[in-house]
Amino acid sequence: MINVASEPFDPGAELSAFEKKASGAGAVVSFVGKVRAIAGGDPVKALYLEHYPGVTERSIGEIEAKARQRWEIEDALIIHRVGALEPGEPIVMVCVASAHRREAFEAADFLMDYLKTEAMFWKKEIRKSGEAWIEPRKEDYKDAARWRQPARNDEEE
Repeated sequence: MINVASEPFDPGAELSAFEKKASGAGAVVSFVGKVRAIAGGDPVKALYLEHYPGVTERSIGEIEAKARQRWEIEDALIIHRVGALEPGEPIVMVCVASAHRREAFEAADFLMDYLKTEAMFWKKEIRKSGEAWIEPRKEDYKDAARWRQPARNDEEE
C-alpha cells in the first residue's frame, strides 16, 4: 500500500496494523524517517515537502513493483508525508513483510534508497538562518547505485 499523506501518521499504529495484515510472514522490517532538529549545525524550524499528486504515487508504485520482482515480498507499506512538518515528526515509513529476514531487509533498504534519490518529492528546510532546498547527498546516490547490480537470485541463474 502507498500513502502520500498530508496529515501526520502514528508509526506504532501503522506497524501494528501492517503486522496483523501480514500475519503469515516470517519477517517484518520497518523504517521510520523523522524531521531533523538540526541540519548543518543550524536549528530546523520546519520541513516543507511538495509533490506531484498522482505522478508521485504512480512512480512509487512502480518501484514497489520492482522490489516485488526482485525479492519474495508478501506485503509492503510505504507512507510519505507532504506539506509542513515540525522537527521530530515522521516523514516516511517503509514496512516490508517476507518469509525470511534477508528479503525483508533488502527490499526495505531498496525502497528507501529510491525514496531518497528518485521519488518526486521536493524538500525545503526552514532553518533559523533561512530557507534551504534539500537535495539527495552523494552518499544517497552511492547507496542507490548498488541496486543496479544483479540480484542475488539473478547471479545464481
